[in-house]
Amino acid sequence: QVQLVESGGGLVQAGGSLRLSCAASGSIVSIHSMGWYRQAPGNQRELVAQMPSGGNANYADSVEGRFTISRDNAKNTVYLQMNSLKPEDTAVYYCHIIITPSIWRPLAVYWGQGTQVTVSS
Repeated sequence: QVQLVESGGGLVQAGGSLRLSCAASGSIVSIHSMGWYRQAPGNQRELVAQMPSGGNANYADSVEGRFTISRDNAKNTVYLQMNSLKPEDTAVYYCHIIITPSIWRPLAVYWGQGTQVTVSS
């Protein structure tokens, strides 16, 4: 079993900042990638930012330069610092990880429960 606990969402005015965090725990042999997706009402879930282990982060064009993803590998935690927030950033944000959960299961994908981010104009 793997658990993802997200925190940090909320309501903020346009131009403000929020920091999301997602801590992974449970049966984890190794983590291959950690990232964030978001889904606004009526839209498909989309990638916001992703950081593979030992690789460079990549971002959606819409958040490049405003959002920063980081990881604390010792804590199996991923963060998303969101600055200069816009109303169009309003969505439910989901943590996403790709891991090796055991020696019998080479790859698995897990999602967090989602945290609401609302940006008012």
